[in-house]
Amino acid sequence: MSFFEALKLAFASILGHKLRSFLTLLGVIFGVATVIVVVSLIEGFNAYVDEKIANIGTNAFSVQRFSIEDFSSVEALNAARRRNKDVDINDLQALKGRGGFIKDAGGKSGSMADIKFGDKSLLSVQVKATTPNIEEIEKIEMSQGRYFSNAEEEARKFVCVIGSETAEKLFPTGNPLGQTIKVDGRVFQVIGVGKELGSAFGQTRDMYVSMPLSTFLSIYGTRRSISISVASTTPETYEDALEEARTLMRVRRKLEPSERDTFGIVTPKAINELRDKIFGTIQVAAIGVTSISLLVGGIVIMNIMLVSVTERTKEIGIRKSIGARQGDVLKQFLAESTTLAMIGGAIGVAIAYSIAKLVAVAFSIPTALPLVWVTIALFVSSSVGLISGVYPAWKAAKLDPIEALRAE
Repeated sequence: MSFFEALKLAFASILGHKLRSFLTLLGVIFGVATVIVVVSLIEGFNAYVDEKIANIGTNAFSVQRFSIEDFSSVEALNAARRRNKDVDINDLQALKGRGGFIKDAGGKSGSMADIKFGDKSLLSVQVKATTPNIEEIEKIEMSQGRYFSNAEEEARKFVCVIGSETAEKLFPTGNPLGQTIKVDGRVFQVIGVGKELGSAFGQTRDMYVSMPLSTFLSIYGTRRSISISVASTTPETYEDALEEARTLMRVRRKLEPSERDTFGIVTPKAINELRDKIFGTIQVAAIGVTSISLLVGGIVIMNIMLVSVTERTKEIGIRKSIGARQGDVLKQFLAESTTLAMIGGAIGVAIAYSIAKLVAVAFSIPTALPLVWVTIALFVSSSVGLISGVYPAWKAAKLDPIEALRAE
């Protein structure tokens, strides 16, 4: 019996018992759909981290009070609070004037504030305070106007750049450029509108107001830790710039060689390693738990195939009496169980894809479904069907044709 003939017989049997075939597939469909939904959410989050969170800037890393490792536990964070010192403007100036493998350094800080324009008010809006060169380091794009200049930074000018959603809410019909808004009661002139960033995990990234770092510190106080974005001269000198920044910060803090850093350096690699550590474990655990339903689905397929062998005993006897070999009968039933499970896997993938897209639209949660996982899902489901069908197929192949023909 050829492979295509076995496949044809398998489809004929499945279509001949549609309801039974569907009920048989429920375990496989549920298992595959659950696994794919979990994978889709995790892969979407990983892609988001790669594209947005870990994208600190071109050839850039961040020097700040805490490192990624400091957030590994409550004890580690409390120890870092006692040990680490604030990163301040003097550190920024030292890194900016370092030269060598460090191309540039820009400062950042932030808070929350109430924004008002006329009779319109926005409560608890994110305030981003940066030096002008952050625009270049982090590749900030504008949809209208411009970013603030070095002269405005030095003069502590009350100018600001607002997010696209902030502009839409405060100026639904008018041009925001040149208008004045109040940030916590202080008057700022709008000189630019940032390019739309969209939302992530249900949270908008376009509701903000940016101002010069010097202006921010003059309003909210200088006794706070800032974050410093440092850019290397080239991608090849990235590690050298990293070491140069660490050495400079250690010298400024008068640390002995045996002492730990009293500051943190955050790189895209460190963020990705933390992500992989957390979500790698979650992914393995989630896939392991949801795969139990695939095992249940395999058992159901085996039971139904055994019932099918019993129902078709006479058919098997006729086939063997007219020349079908044991291998032909074995191939027929294995093809049927494998095809059954593969159809279940395909339905499960389609359902999971639809659910993932619905979640992405409804909750603004990023999702992604790599082709490799679709292939793995179909391979696993068909393997479950193949393994589950071995015993029923072997039992069918071993039937004595004379005894089979006597069956009612």
